[in-house]
Amino acid sequence: MRSAKLILNKVKWLWLLLLVLSFQSHAEQKKTLGNWDVHYIAFNTTFLTPEIARANNIQRSSNNTLVNISVLDRTSKQAQEVVITGTARNLLGNTIELDFKQVNEGDAIYYLAVMPFDDEEHYRFKIDLSQQQISQTLTFEQKLYKEQ
Repeated sequence: MRSAKLILNKVKWLWLLLLVLSFQSHAEQKKTLGNWDVHYIAFNTTFLTPEIARANNIQRSSNNTLVNISVLDRTSKQAQEVVITGTARNLLGNTIELDFKQVNEGDAIYYLAVMPFDDEEHYRFKIDLSQQQISQTLTFEQKLYKEQ
């Protein structure tokens, strides 16, 4: 029973990974920061299937976005485990602290955070990444839209 549950969980994470990769393949967002390639994307949580959202404790809502960050070594392309913190600030200056959850799927490592937003709200994201003595800051802007 426990083994079947573990396999089911891995399958659900694999679907999340495939969903995220499909978004990234259409609109890859990547910045090179030092020796890292940092991939990032923010999308509405309604794009997740109810099963994947439930399995990962993510609330699907037209007013929630999922921020996904992955950090790869620029040379080896190996996923990097980092300490990650961040904020999202709208144009009025209201700031949301992002609470990232690390997800390990095979050799892949993802950092996921869910945040609420209002339709057509523009955010400036500031994500701090560190690993031992290495620190980098990812910044990007995105306008978020409610899923109709």
